[in-house]
Amino acid sequence: MKSVLGYELFRIGDTPVTTASLAASLVVLVVSYFLARLVRSLVSNRLLARTHVSRGLRALLGRFASYLVFFFGAAIALQTLGIRATTLTAFGAAVGVGVGLGLQDIVKNFVAGLVLLIERPFRVGDRIEMDDMTAEVMEIRPRATVLRTNDDIHIVVPNSKLTETAIVNQSFDGPRYRSSLAVGVAYASDPREVERALLEAAERCDEVLADPPPTVRFKRFGESSLDFELLYWTANMAHRPGALASELHFLVHEALTQHGIELPFPQRDIHIRTGPGWQGMESAVSEERRPKHEPRRA
Repeated sequence: MKSVLGYELFRIGDTPVTTASLAASLVVLVVSYFLARLVRSLVSNRLLARTHVSRGLRALLGRFASYLVFFFGAAIALQTLGIRATTLTAFGAAVGVGVGLGLQDIVKNFVAGLVLLIERPFRVGDRIEMDDMTAEVMEIRPRATVLRTNDDIHIVVPNSKLTETAIVNQSFDGPRYRSSLAVGVAYASDPREVERALLEAAERCDEVLADPPPTVRFKRFGESSLDFELLYWTANMAHRPGALASELHFLVHEALTQHGIELPFPQRDIHIRTGPGWQGMESAVSEERRPKHEPRRA
């Protein structure tokens, strides 16, 4: 057993690596990995769960704590191998060359992940828009960020892309955001009556905030309708804007019906011009429709 455990596998510089030291270092690394995950869960979900710290900041502190635990365990594992500081420096230089040659994207995304965690342009739980896509931030990982769309589809985006692309954060300072609803009515409608109906519909919706209050804008005289816009604020439906818009459509239709306001439909006015040219065209059409066996009149 002693001969097996003391068998020299290879050398790192002048330091021999035996079976026992390699096994011990691997055990330390595995224990450090699982301990780091445990510390992350304890910090973000237990220790800070009852405080007023936001969800994103809890995730940030938990991830930093897990990084510290793992790096500390990795240092112990290297000490278990008997690697001295000079050897570790040489090994780090070799790893740096390898990273520079083949792991550029991984290091780039890792550094970008640290920038996202420190700068915090968005946090876990925020709703962002990027490249015609709206999604909720579920997790910020070292290499990539996990997003979830309204269709419950999870998308893994490299962190470097999030630092290089313009992002719209709908809940940067808080969950409140403003949205709008376009409404068209018939031309015979009273604009002030339409305004009252739209405001009543917004007041009936529980998810629409009373402060700031909803407003109505008369946008334009459309081709077949008078076009209005209902502007409203909400704080609870940032992750379900489609459901809120659907509820408001129901309420707006009920309010317009109660006020006797008609909805528009496409209208076209057709003018038929008459004159010498039209008479000649009518004669040509009649000539085409005459049966071939019918004799032409003199």
